Amino acid sequence: QVQLVESGGGLVQAGDSLRLSCKASGRTFRSNTMGWFRQAPGKERDIVAAISESGGYIYYVDSVKGRFTIARDNAKNTVYLQMNSLKPEDTAVYYCALIPGQAMGITPRDYVYWGQGTQVTVSS
Repeated sequence: QVQLVESGGGLVQAGDSLRLSCKASGRTFRSNTMGWFRQAPGKERDIVAAISESGGYIYYVDSVKGRFTIARDNAKNTVYLQMNSLKPEDTAVYYCALIPGQAMGITPRDYVYWGQGTQVTVSS
């Protein structure tokens, strides 16, 4: 089993920045893809960004391109999401997730393990 624990969420104003962290523990696979998703009230859970084991492949949803950056530190089993120029529409619960192995994925069904989520609220 893999445990994922997110941190770094909070209440900020529009234009501010936050950095989310997700630490994996337990059976951390030799290779894996990590992703960040978000879910606003009444909406589906959607991909924000994903990163391959080596960092050589990175995906961003169009709405966050140029504002968010995903990165990982494999020595620390941690993935980060740097969020700049935050907007009220970024308000959501943010989840990190993991796919064992080298497959990439951008839908929730692609991911096997999930964290508990961290709330990000952006006020206008």
